[in-house]
Amino acid sequence: MGLLDLLNRLNERLPCLAVGGTVRDFLLGIEPDDYDFVTPLEPEEALKALPAGRYPFAKFGSFRFLFEGKTIDLTCLRKEGGYLDSRHPSELRFGVSLFVDSGRRDFTINALYLDRSGFVYDFHHGVADLSARMLRFIGDPYVRIEEDPLRIVRAERFAARLHLNLEAKTQQAIKDLRGFLDKINPEKIMMERKKV
Repeated sequence: MGLLDLLNRLNERLPCLAVGGTVRDFLLGIEPDDYDFVTPLEPEEALKALPAGRYPFAKFGSFRFLFEGKTIDLTCLRKEGGYLDSRHPSELRFGVSLFVDSGRRDFTINALYLDRSGFVYDFHHGVADLSARMLRFIGDPYVRIEEDPLRIVRAERFAARLHLNLEAKTQQAIKDLRGFLDKINPEKIMMERKKV
């Protein structure tokens, strides 16, 4: 089953769009490793539409479940507040627009949304960056790394796996802030590196 077919079948259950790496890989002609979707529903509404199961991160608007033989990660559209511990936002606000949700994502190529008609929503020129084989943070790379230093390892993983070049400011920020990785659990870093 292709992504658009999966998206249409999932929309019979609740309104949603494909997002992030799922869309990026779809545009590159790569079979996605996982399937990421967003919904405009609030967490309580999404929960009512999903298959019965355990959803330990429901209050954060995150759900993982099996659908049509695929593992689906579904997130409610949201805006995140300040990152107090260099990993997790201090507040979440649901019911925001695609544009607002896109601003919390790490890289332009991971802030792409695909609707069931095949239309791509691209608020940060991710499609152009993908065509140019460029990896670029959304917004100020120094701020994005300070929010979550694990983004350094993610940048290196995406660059290696997808044969991308790091945009100059992104490359400089990674070099300058590499010491921030000391704040991250080494197991998290190892998990990211194993995905290369």
